[in-house]
Amino acid sequence: MEKLVEFTLGDEVIMKKPHACGTNLWTISRNGADIKIKCNACGREIMMDRLEFMRKLKKVIKNEETKG
Repeated sequence: MEKLVEFTLGDEVIMKKPHACGTNLWTISRNGADIKIKCNACGREIMMDRLEFMRKLKKVIKNEETKG
């Protein structure tokens, strides 16, 4: 059984493997059947399908707007 992870636009996420620039902290910029994430260090954006994103996701860090 797969655990349910909730995330929304603007949330910061930590991926399992680091990006080529050295960080693994990303921000979600598109949410749907495909997920688009932007690297917080270099600004590079990548898009992947939701299943691949869920496999590579390590942790979701909620942004300040969703906390309050």
